[in-house]
Amino acid sequence: MTRAISTFSLSRIAMLGAFLVVSVQAVWASDDPTRPRPSLEVEVPRIEGVEVTVDGVLDEEVWARATRFSGFSDYLPVDGRLSQDSTVVLVWYSPTAIHFGIKAYEMHGEVRATLADRDRLGGDDNVQIILDTYNDRRQAFTIGVNPFGQQADGTLKDSDGGGRGSNAPYTIDLSPDFLYQSKGRLTEYGFEVEVVVPFKSVRYQNVETQDWGFNIIRQIQHSGYTSTWTSTRQNNASFMSQNGVIPALTNLQRGLVLDINPEVTGTMNRPAGNEAKFDAEARDPLGLNVRWGITSNLTLNGTVNPDFSQVEADVAQISFDPRQAVFVPEKRPFFLDGIELFQSPTNLIYSRRVSNPLSAVKLTGKIGSTNIAALSAVDNRELYLSDLDAGYMNAVRFRRDLSGQNTIGLVLTDKSHGGHWNRVAAVDGRMTFASIYSMTYQAGMSFTGDPGTAANRGEMVSAPMWKFSAIASGRKYGGNLSAFGFHNDFNAESGFITRTGIVNVHFQPYQRWTGDEGAVVESLQLGFSLDGTWDYDRFTDGKTPNDQKFHLNSAYSFKGGWSGTTSVFLESFKYPEYLYTNFYLERKENGVVVDTTAYIGEDRLTNLGFWTNLTTPQLSNFSGNLQLVGGRDDNFSEWSSSNILFITLGLNYTPTEQIRINFSYNHQQYDRASDHSTVSIHRVPRLKAEYQVTPSLFIRLVGQYDSNFVDALRDDSRTEEPILILNPSTGVYSKSTAFRRNTFRVDWLVSFRPDPGTVLFVGYGNSSREPNTYRFRDLQRTNDGFFLKLSYLFRV
Repeated sequence: MTRAISTFSLSRIAMLGAFLVVSVQAVWASDDPTRPRPSLEVEVPRIEGVEVTVDGVLDEEVWARATRFSGFSDYLPVDGRLSQDSTVVLVWYSPTAIHFGIKAYEMHGEVRATLADRDRLGGDDNVQIILDTYNDRRQAFTIGVNPFGQQADGTLKDSDGGGRGSNAPYTIDLSPDFLYQSKGRLTEYGFEVEVVVPFKSVRYQNVETQDWGFNIIRQIQHSGYTSTWTSTRQNNASFMSQNGVIPALTNLQRGLVLDINPEVTGTMNRPAGNEAKFDAEARDPLGLNVRWGITSNLTLNGTVNPDFSQVEADVAQISFDPRQAVFVPEKRPFFLDGIELFQSPTNLIYSRRVSNPLSAVKLTGKIGSTNIAALSAVDNRELYLSDLDAGYMNAVRFRRDLSGQNTIGLVLTDKSHGGHWNRVAAVDGRMTFASIYSMTYQAGMSFTGDPGTAANRGEMVSAPMWKFSAIASGRKYGGNLSAFGFHNDFNAESGFITRTGIVNVHFQPYQRWTGDEGAVVESLQLGFSLDGTWDYDRFTDGKTPNDQKFHLNSAYSFKGGWSGTTSVFLESFKYPEYLYTNFYLERKENGVVVDTTAYIGEDRLTNLGFWTNLTTPQLSNFSGNLQLVGGRDDNFSEWSSSNILFITLGLNYTPTEQIRINFSYNHQQYDRASDHSTVSIHRVPRLKAEYQVTPSLFIRLVGQYDSNFVDALRDDSRTEEPILILNPSTGVYSKSTAFRRNTFRVDWLVSFRPDPGTVLFVGYGNSSREPNTYRFRDLQRTNDGFFLKLSYLFRV
């Protein structure tokens, strides 16, 4: 059976791949010819014995000796034009650090700059320095600064085509934090920034003389343009392959790389019903993190009893499909260092599966042509060390560079607790060819076992998964094709899979037009998408998809940085019987209940609607985005047709350089198509205000209201009778009743963070509830508390 499944699945993938090849041949034939653009190689000087002050003023004599990088050209939304706002970057290096001096000219509009918190430069003018320290054109460090030198850092890699409806050429993961110095200032011509990146802070090749891939990205807010130092084009499947090169860097010196990061935490909590007293909690207050750079390209991290408390509550998320799990991003410092090396096409390693570590060790880096990332953790199922109930998680990720930009990789995970264990093994790869084509794939198996019982006898359960995606990035034409499948029994307990037991195939071609320079419409992209989702067994049996989707898509950008996307959708969903296993109806005769029968919904629902997303540029002190979804869609609560209204609104207001105000609003409403009554409405307004006292010190206040109403459920598609819900543990049937839940949470925080490892957090959080929505008169506290965290980074 397994062989038949594999053969059938592979034959379908082969057919889809052949279809893509035929499609992209048309792209190749119709695309405009482009001149070859070889990598630029520009040497920078090695200068010893010079002391500089990082003050954002490039007046020392050494800057006159630095190499000058200029001649920037536009990349997004339209490529190939000389940038109207010119940029000059000066570069030199000492034995221990590489130095950058940025002169950004802004002659056409106002410079957008605030004292932004780390990694939050999206609304500011900013410059991103791309350092591909292994020169492998696969992944690079990103060092970002705004005009005041406020920092944003992470890793950049080419897009793998996994984002539905997105043709972004690259992705930047802002999770990693690096230690570097930066300072900037506004000038009469624009702004000037000085950056120093110590070699201690990054990984690089373990050779005497080496070449680094290099590029610079500048984002200009008043125009909405992104420009690059190299002449980077969109009709190339790889952004990284178009970087330049800084050759012949010699004798880079790191010295001993040893970071020791002790931390102390404490909390005071007051549960509901205790109005007078906070209970101080001082159990297990001490933790320790250590980072050792074994070599220039290999780092060992260790932690004992780390503090993984979060300084800001996660934004409440609204699930649009109850069949899919909701992803929460990693924010915890120990896991963020080198997190990019654990990534693979499918999220088979998800560090938040380690919820409360007693200890953990991590090895990350690159040896020769092989990236290595290994994690081993002891996870305490109980809250405190004295109540230890240990579980274990181990994960290993290898990725080897092949010729060109091709790679092959391996993922191995193991998680156990008591006699239960789960393991996953998967291989993956990426291929690029003919400049505009790329393909990513992954295939694996999970193996799960439990202690032997009379019914189970400890038998192992194994199941497959696979994923494939391909991109064609022509100048006028392009598209992507993706497919993935997870067997019903596939189990990745160390990873995050939104939904198993399905197969999905998605195809999305498009055509793009660009306007003349100065035109109102700068770019327009039109296309369509076909999407099918099967239950895994239906796919292997050759049946039609459970869920079928056809979308007409458009993406557009206007002069001045305004942009948006709009789609019209026609969709058909098959009844997901397993969601309604415990749903029943009463059968009546002459008004008397004589039996209960299983709930059976309509076999298929058809939907017609639209969604649109609009984004403003960063205006003088305001920006915003709005997403609307409307039309006819599934009401999963009752499995019937409904009229929907989804609103996602984000507004950002910066009245001064130091004050940031963000308002967001999420709205999800289902009204029955039969009588227009509301079956459910979920609303989450959130307001966050920050005052940046200094570049390292800010005060933040967050208020979030979560209101959820669900009506009493009924058989809306057939009998209109009330739905009974079976409690499996008691065997009791009860009618669904309407409920309303209103929760309100307020958090304030004082944060002092002069560098990523040295922090002082003092905060307070209060959660309450009320019976009536948005009244704020009968609030009842459910819990509140204070917390304190202090950590200090000793860099040896």
